[in-house]
Amino acid sequence: MTEIALPAALTGQELIAAGSPPDEARLAVVCIHGRGASAEDIIGLADAFDLDRVFYVAPQAPGGSWYPARFTEPLESNEPYLTRALQRIDDILAALRQSGFFSDRLVLAGFSQGACLSLEYLARNAGSVAAVLGFSGGLIGPDASQRPETESLAGTKVFMGCSQADPFIPALRVMETERHLVDRGAEVSVKFYPEPGHTINADEIARAVAILEAVG
Repeated sequence: MTEIALPAALTGQELIAAGSPPDEARLAVVCIHGRGASAEDIIGLADAFDLDRVFYVAPQAPGGSWYPARFTEPLESNEPYLTRALQRIDDILAALRQSGFFSDRLVLAGFSQGACLSLEYLARNAGSVAAVLGFSGGLIGPDASQRPETESLAGTKVFMGCSQADPFIPALRVMETERHLVDRGAEVSVKFYPEPGHTINADEIARAVAILEAVG
């Protein structure tokens, strides 16, 4: 994988970039890593997806974690870190818009804690991106079935893939997340896998690629 230069609006954002040069890309994908991982890990999605004309950026969480407690804990257990992490995504997307990538050309992709953040950002910011790829994640907080947001998510594509026996992501939370997003008009695809574990498999990559090919 060859890292590429950032456009001016993204300089100073402490990001690494990969894929196609931004002035040649039809899509920009913001990749959010999981707990204990790194931007260098998650930017590997660029090679896994193997798509032309896609620009990827990945931020690094301080200390390798976006927030300290489990994602199903009360929201205050993860503050102020959760708010800061969501603001980090917001800042990156704003800079990408300054670089010419408007919402219909923006995608969030995350694994584990990064997937939770990506889905949570979408839930709170309708119309912000064209798609979210959530690998092993769900909405954040103690109860995803009683969310306050009501803004339409029509036109937004979402993929969620997870082991049905994931040690960190309850299947119920994935299903609650699906229901909330579908109720708001998002086009959501969910796939549970019988194999145990907490990882991204080849089928998830293929399903994510199909979404990336369909947007932008």
